[in-house]
Amino acid sequence: MEEKGPLRVIVSGGGTGGHIFPAVSIANAIKRQHPEAEILFVGAQGRMEMQRVPAAGYKIEGLPVRGLVRPLWSPKNIGVMMDFMKSKKMVKQIIRDFKPQVAVGVGGYASAPTLNAAYAMGIPCLIQEQNSYAGVTNKSLAKKAQKVCVAYSGMERFFPADKIIMTGNPVRQNLLDNQVTKEKARESFGLAPDKKTVLIIGGSLGAKTVNESVLAHLDEIRNSNVQLIWQTGKYYSQSIAEALSQTDEVPNMKVMDFISSMDNAYAAADIVVSRAGASSISELCLLGKPCILVPSPNVAEDHQTKNAMALSTKDAAIFIADKDAREQLIDVALQTVEDDVKLASLSENVKKLAFHNSADVIAEEVYKLAVEYRKKNN
Repeated sequence: MEEKGPLRVIVSGGGTGGHIFPAVSIANAIKRQHPEAEILFVGAQGRMEMQRVPAAGYKIEGLPVRGLVRPLWSPKNIGVMMDFMKSKKMVKQIIRDFKPQVAVGVGGYASAPTLNAAYAMGIPCLIQEQNSYAGVTNKSLAKKAQKVCVAYSGMERFFPADKIIMTGNPVRQNLLDNQVTKEKARESFGLAPDKKTVLIIGGSLGAKTVNESVLAHLDEIRNSNVQLIWQTGKYYSQSIAEALSQTDEVPNMKVMDFISSMDNAYAAADIVVSRAGASSISELCLLGKPCILVPSPNVAEDHQTKNAMALSTKDAAIFIADKDAREQLIDVALQTVEDDVKLASLSENVKKLAFHNSADVIAEEVYKLAVEYRKKNN
């Protein structure tokens, strides 16, 4: 393929870190395999990808696309549909200028107009579905895609079986490359190197219920022989700082609004409390981390609950419903982190669900589609 010019790929999607991390991982894998490749991202204006993608070293074009307003009969959706049609027109021009040989969609608002336009212009499409319950965008695009890369079994419910490839979800490579010891990782957070440690994360923006669960049980945390690393999320950091200022210090708890060195945070932890986003779960599986999953109820089709159940039914995670978290979460975390037999069992079972080299496998499928396209169009 190299002799006919570089591989050219459009990657589209975003909106959350859970869509952006896999998209960038796939792009990085394509560049590793084909250093000459030209990759262009297409995202939604004003969304997280417009900052994160350039920071990762890739060019991105923004579309005015946005999500439908509830209820669906709202007159505001007339404007949403007009923006969708405008976005599709813009993508067609982007495709004419960039001349991609394949388009990749990872979910999120921008995927729909991008892959619809690519399909209409004869460009082969691949979609990557991160969750165990397919999103509306990817379900609607599946008829138009040649390949559908998935991370969970049973996805024939949503996609044509002959298009499905089980690849797992790409994760941030630096998490897997980290060589730091558990003791050194704890010291990097100013914690005791020899104490059992719980890591509590609610996503980059934070998780209201998880944060409230911690605040409601500060006495238990303070009196335990366990230490905590607590990522509050930037959205909640000020209100939590005010709440903590009204109470006695909790010396065995490191509170941060955002953890930049997630590799060290994972390394320091004996157990992780997390929402059940697909990227987080893939990371926990690959790292073999015992975890307590508290699915967010505020996501489309309640897909986080389905993600969490896919692990908990295999004894690979502890499941706590959002409505029960304030009462149960901290007690369960403090008990489980002291139970070495339970931790070992959770770790062993969650490792069995891990997929290795997901980004490389997806990159290979992207390349195959591009080769087919070149054969037909040269």
